[in-house]
Amino acid sequence: MRVETAPQAGADFIRPFQIEALGLRGRAVRLSRAADEIIHKHAYPAPVARLLAEMLTVASALASALKYEGVFTLQTKSEGAVRLMVVDVTSDGAMRGYAQFDADAVAALPADASLPRLLGGGYLAFTVDQGEDTDRYQGIVELTGADLVECVQHYFRQSEQLQAGFKLAVVQRDGRWHSGVIMLQRLPREDQSTATEVDDEAWSRAMILLASCTSKELLDEGLPIDDLLYRLFHEDGVRVFKGQGLRAQCRCSRERVGSVLRSLPRGELQDLETEGALEVTCEFCNSKYRFKLADLDPAEPEASESSSE
Repeated sequence: MRVETAPQAGADFIRPFQIEALGLRGRAVRLSRAADEIIHKHAYPAPVARLLAEMLTVASALASALKYEGVFTLQTKSEGAVRLMVVDVTSDGAMRGYAQFDADAVAALPADASLPRLLGGGYLAFTVDQGEDTDRYQGIVELTGADLVECVQHYFRQSEQLQAGFKLAVVQRDGRWHSGVIMLQRLPREDQSTATEVDDEAWSRAMILLASCTSKELLDEGLPIDDLLYRLFHEDGVRVFKGQGLRAQCRCSRERVGSVLRSLPRGELQDLETEGALEVTCEFCNSKYRFKLADLDPAEPEASESSSE
């Protein structure tokens, strides 16, 4: 194994890597404290919490495979019991996520309900937002697949014309959510006509090796991720690169919420007022912000000094 930076054990971390002999690149992610903190901001039923943990983990791997400065968002919108799921990851590793669901519809499903039964028909969207001065990229594909990984693979096949393989595992242990994923990407050649049987064989070999990884190995925080990658791919020469930490961090603040409220017409604010105040709850982190109408009055401009002769 060739190492670009010192190994880092534990969770809440992304490790980029490359399998040199097979010409493939990948990402390995483990989440524990970050995912658990995000999920426990809300009282999600177990099937919803599990799906959100999967979304957080896969989104982290996808975001780290992109070159961007801003926010990557993975979102589902559907007609089923779980109507909406949103996860975003900033380029410096701050994560947040939430789900909107019909509690009665979820309760009527079995604890191990499949993704199609939870979501129903709908779409999966990938968005990269790098700020006001750049165009926002968005890719949308129909929700097609038995699980989240198959839906993401469908997106890659339809929208990016490249193959991606995943090993994803999620477990609730001692009341806390733990998750991990290894993602491999087969990048397209500049000249598609030069693709050979050797490329196909290399990809098949990589998928077999990836499938040999057990959920227990992937979620074992006592097993450094670099050691796991070596165990899986050492025969073909795995090279790891500088990784990145991940953390649960919402971007809401009293200042931001106040700014949004000040942009609304005064009459609309009065309609939203209850018991002399407005209360706003962040859908991501469940933080509550309370304002009186007087708090939202435009700031008085400072008087300028004047002089007279």
